[in-house]
Formats: sequence, C-alpha cells, structure tokens
Amino acid sequence: MMANSPADILVELEKAVAACPLDRCARILSGIVQLLTCSRDRSQELLAGVVDGVLLRLTERVEAAALIQLSTALAELNVAPPETLRRLASHNDPDVACPALLKSQALCPADLAAIATSCGERHQRAIAARNEIEPVVTEALIKRGGPICLALIKNPGTQFSSAAYDALIARADEDGEIAKALALRPGTPDLVVRKLLSVSPSPKAPAKPNASAVAPAQQAVPAPPKRLCSADYASARPEIVALNRVGKLNDSAVNRFAIRGETANLFTALSVLSGAPVEIVEHVMIDDDCEGLVMACRASRLNWATTLAILSNRSGARLSFAQRERAQLIFETLLLSTSQWTVRWGEIAASANTIDPGNRGAKTGVSR
Repeated sequence: MMANSPADILVELEKAVAACPLDRCARILSGIVQLLTCSRDRSQELLAGVVDGVLLRLTERVEAAALIQLSTALAELNVAPPETLRRLASHNDPDVACPALLKSQALCPADLAAIATSCGERHQRAIAARNEIEPVVTEALIKRGGPICLALIKNPGTQFSSAAYDALIARADEDGEIAKALALRPGTPDLVVRKLLSVSPSPKAPAKPNASAVAPAQQAVPAPPKRLCSADYASARPEIVALNRVGKLNDSAVNRFAIRGETANLFTALSVLSGAPVEIVEHVMIDDDCEGLVMACRASRLNWATTLAILSNRSGARLSFAQRERAQLIFETLLLSTSQWTVRWGEIAASANTIDPGNRGAKTGVSR
C-alpha cells in the first residue's frame, strides 16, 4: 500500500480541520509540538516542512493560549516550520509574538527587520532584547525611534552599521541620554565618540578642515576656557545655582553639559558642587594630568560614568586604556573628604596666583 503524498494529506487535513471541534484542534496542535520537540536528532528541516502547512491551518482554529504555547515551543528550535513561525512572530498579540521574537534562531534577519518596521512597542522591545541583533535589524529599529534606541545601545549583542551610528548621532542632538549611553558603550568606534562629543545645540563650527585636522581637534576642547569671560559665567550661574537648590544639579545634568559641550554650564556646575573657584576648574580642565580634574569630580560627588564623560569631552577623544584605568583607580581610591580638602587648598593657590607644576606634585602626595 502506497503512502499518501504530503499534498494529499494536507487536502484531507484541511477538510478535517474545518469540521473539527476547537478542543480537538488544540489537542492535535499539542501533539505536533511534542513531535517536533522530541525529534531533535532527526532531520528537522524535513519534519518542519511537512508539518508547516498543518500548523498554519491549525493556528487559525485555536485560541490565543494555544498559540502562545506554540510560539514558546518553536522559539526553542534551531529549525522550525518557517511560515508558521513568521505568522506567530508577526502576530498582533504581543503575548503570542514575543516568545518567538525574543529567542527564535530560525527567524532570519530579513524577517525580523520586516516585523520591526511595523510592529508594536512590546514587539520592538522583544527584538531589542535578543542575544544577537544583526545590523539590518538594528537599523530598522532605530528608524522607529523612541526608547528602543537606548535599549539597543545597552544590549551588548547589538551590531551597529555605519548607517546605524549616523542615525544615532543625529538623534543624540536632541536626546542626551543616547549620546551618553553610546559614548560610554564598550566597542563604540573612536570616530563615533568624537562626533558625539561635538554634538551641541550651539557648537563652534570648525573653520578649515585641513589635512592636519587631528591636531586642531585635540586643541579645540582646551581652547573654550580661555575664551569664556565673566559674563559667560554670570549668565550660567543663576540656572546652575537654581538647579542645585532644588537638588537637580546631579550626574544627569552635569553629564548632559559635558556631552553637549555646554562649557560655561559645566565649569560653573563643577565650581558650585566642589566648592572650587571656576579658575581652578578651568586649570584642571586643561592640565595634562587628569588627577586634578578627577579630584574635582570626586569632590563634586559625581559618579564615575559622569567623570569619564567629562574626561572624554575635555580631550575631544577617548582616553587610552591605560589613561582610563589610571583615572578610574584615582577616582575609586580617593576619599571624598580628601578630594574636597585638596580642591579647597587649590582655591588658596588660585587666589595667590601660584598655580604651577609644583601644585600637581602636592596633590599627588596627598594620602588617599
């Protein structure tokens, strides 16, 4: 007796499913799922292809609870019925779609990108939480905008293309949190970080991009302190003092000043928080040794992430690994009281106009 072909079986099943009670359909569906999950060492591709048409028809006849179970089961398979998986992953009900979107390795990047362009917020969050996100999927999610951009940046499995970085840099102009997260993300290219640090509502446009553009870029950040005058600080101070009075002159605010290049606000904030005169802040900002600036940040009760953002903004480029390690060691070993005392000792030196390399040696000799 010859076996029926899969096509003949599907015709018979379609007729049977149309007349089958809903509870019977659910039991059939459960049995097929067990067959799939218990056959891991067989030819999964063949098995998935045979049952795909059956599952598609059954999914039209069962309740959401059965679809959720099916989506959860298929998400664990390396090879799954393709059409059924796509239907589940693009389902309007996020409870059905999210298990597949979050875990399924059988969904190709093109399918995920297509779903990302039209799905809801919960669908987006599930895709953005995958262990690995291909560049084409990343680009599709970034186009949707909103909080999903931060979720992608914070996921170490996200892969960014040049187009994705460009889109994030454009959004960072309006969202300081994106700029902060991307600048501090391990693996972000130095060129991207430099572009982020140059993003500002009122930046100074570089006049002449010469072949020796690297040297001017490194000098562009130390130069602003010399051009600031008392009027700049007088304009910035009322807002900074008001923020401090209501408890909002915090890491988030200072980080925003640093990343956006709001020099007067940044210097005034460090002065208010640390108790140092703004002249001392200007001095430690351009000092070749970062220790004084780390002390000022520590005395200001800022956290390490904000301190790193200030250090990076100061130089216009990312610190080397060795410089970053040293700065973090100084930050973590300094006592708050020691930092505050040192900053105020520096204030005396500033008032006497005796800021010189000898001060750095005195600072270095302070017990931590």
